[in-house]
Amino acid sequence: MQILLTLDKKDYEEGMPVFEKYSTRGVIIRDGKIATQHGSAGDYKILGGGVEPGEKLEDALIREVGEESGLIVIPESIRPIGEIVERRRDLFEKNKIYVCHSCFFFCDAKEEMTQTHMTESEIAKGFHLEWATAQEIIDGNEPFCETQPWSFRDREFVKMLVEKKILTT
Repeated sequence: MQILLTLDKKDYEEGMPVFEKYSTRGVIIRDGKIATQHGSAGDYKILGGGVEPGEKLEDALIREVGEESGLIVIPESIRPIGEIVERRRDLFEKNKIYVCHSCFFFCDAKEEMTQTHMTESEIAKGFHLEWATAQEIIDGNEPFCETQPWSFRDREFVKMLVEKKILTT
């Protein structure tokens, strides 16, 4: 998958053990708005999450989008966009380097929806499905970019969409 951007905080020491993770992000656009998880604090997340061992990226995308939003991805609509690679000191194990490969896909969703299955953390943060404009995502994530790496990642991705560095067709 094409690398769109590498975000490297360089806050670690070379030679530290690496924890590597793959995740998927579903970019679903309707009426000029993007499906997001919107938190009660005002932040936005592009729908998606971690890939389980042995799981295909497309299967993880369908599962994660459904769990977080209740949207049902149409499998034949999935189109790869590219990957954002994040490198930083692990937030939980400070002696490790965290490397996350976020694989972004355009996809469409059915009109009908299913029950969400959010994590306790997502529920605690008040996340819910919201269709947001690119500008709402960029502005909403701005205050969180220093403290929530995913807010920075998703803001940068949406900026690339707005700047036509990523084609939506």
